[in-house]
Amino acid sequence: MTAPQLEFAPWVKRFGGTGAATTVVFPHAGGAAAAYRTLAKALSDKGADTFIVQYPQRADRLRHPAATSIADLATQLFEAGPWDRVAPLNLFGHCMGAVVAFEFARVAERHGVPVRTLWASAGQAPSTVAEAPPLPTSDRDVLADMVDLGGTDPRLLEDEDFVELLVMAVQADYRALSGYACAADDRIAADIHALRGDRDHRISREWSDRWASHTSGRFALTTFDGGHFYLNEHLDAVVELLSDG
Repeated sequence: MTAPQLEFAPWVKRFGGTGAATTVVFPHAGGAAAAYRTLAKALSDKGADTFIVQYPQRADRLRHPAATSIADLATQLFEAGPWDRVAPLNLFGHCMGAVVAFEFARVAERHGVPVRTLWASAGQAPSTVAEAPPLPTSDRDVLADMVDLGGTDPRLLEDEDFVELLVMAVQADYRALSGYACAADDRIAADIHALRGDRDHRISREWSDRWASHTSGRFALTTFDGGHFYLNEHLDAVVELLSDG
């Protein structure tokens, strides 16, 4: 049976490939699945059946209750469809999405669903999350944080309705992330390949390197020219890397 015939939740976005591989994409904090359509389409053109998961409190999950924790979010996403039917999986998570993907991998492995590689893009290693400064909570501070991160079209930030929805989504994600903790020796069997921009002022090289402690498989790190959203300028190179891996 091909991936488009499988019964996934309607908010799991599917881009059918040849079935040569399966990639699951996990957006950044506040990010909607639509932001990763170009990546998913490019991966599917390379043959990978590609899925983008949608978090609560945005887009077609606008009225879904916010996840109470990253573990809760990962479990929701795992329960959204028969992942065992399309495994082994490659997971790609950007920023907070990398940590969500890590927890998803832990759930998958506990259920006997094999994960081949976790691609941790511009995301800090799980064991470093508790070391980070407190996340902003007020509307004003959350918006300032999004501007500092970049990656959002400045024209959209002039739209009050868009900003209201963006802030709501980011606050939901930050509340889930704020209570997250992970030991340095908590590992998955899947290989981990970290990706980062060399001018990312939010995710240090050390935080990227520390992903190595979270796999019992192989670890690699690839650095691109750019900042936190280096992906926007290096989409083709990232697609090639994921497709070759």
